[in-house]
Amino acid sequence: MKLQTIIPLKKQSKNLIDYHSNILLLGSCFVENIGEKLTYFKFQTLQNPFGILFQPKAIETFVANVISQKTYSENDIFFHNEQWHCFDAHSRLSASSKEHLLTELNNQIKSTNQQISKATHIIITLGTAWVYRFLESNQVVANCHKVPQNQFKKELLSVEEIAQSLQTMAQLIQSVNPKASIIFTVSPVRHTKDGFVENTLSKAHLITAIHQVIPSLGARVLYFPSFEMMMDELRDYRFYAEDMLHPNATAIQYIWEKFQYVWFSEAASKTMEAVGAIQKGLQHKPFNPNSEAHQQFLQNLKAQINRLCSQFPHISF
Repeated sequence: MKLQTIIPLKKQSKNLIDYHSNILLLGSCFVENIGEKLTYFKFQTLQNPFGILFQPKAIETFVANVISQKTYSENDIFFHNEQWHCFDAHSRLSASSKEHLLTELNNQIKSTNQQISKATHIIITLGTAWVYRFLESNQVVANCHKVPQNQFKKELLSVEEIAQSLQTMAQLIQSVNPKASIIFTVSPVRHTKDGFVENTLSKAHLITAIHQVIPSLGARVLYFPSFEMMMDELRDYRFYAEDMLHPNATAIQYIWEKFQYVWFSEAASKTMEAVGAIQKGLQHKPFNPNSEAHQQFLQNLKAQINRLCSQFPHISF
């Protein structure tokens, strides 16, 4: 008797993720869940340099500015609620000093420009098709930074607008790095503040646009069905956090394991086991830190770390 519908997944045969891979992650908060797993297992990653970017236009703007190596100036930032902000970035980058904000913005542009050129995999997670347009400049913003809502116009991007945005960002990436695999996903997080029907419409626009544009972008642009897994395989509120909107740790782990099956090489999975064992060892709290047994445990752990770091110099604990 089957008690669950399972989405069929095909193991990738080319450009699998291993410990020599460089991974760039961009997009909504769900990409941060995957990024945290990659960081825990010591992969080479750069995650959301401008903070969480929920919608495709914000990601497109960021990618375009990275590739053109835009230099942010005072004209690109503003002061509100005792902090300096940039409409292109999440409030995580906001600062009390405009010099600090500009330095951070330009440093992130520079580091991402280097990463995007050498990345083997670029994971882009779309969260919503709803956007806010700042009326004064007619600019679609990445974040409103608590500026009064009457200064914005809320809009739903059409399928055609999203498809054009995805095509632009993919082609920009391919212009500097044609060998990178670009993996699009849709976040399973529901944006109920937009309304339940409106959230469903938003996700439908995103999914339709992705599948409309992928065939024209070449074999290195693919889709991973994280949204579908949450909606169909994990169709139960026990897989949600307390807000009943975000996936909980069990759901994130489930989708992570599916992603690992599709995208990770066998060698990477074995190294992950070694990294995981070390991470657990480092978190171990002994009953008697001075005991001979614990000292031997620490020596063995240090030997494991040295062996792994000699094999992969970028790894550090």
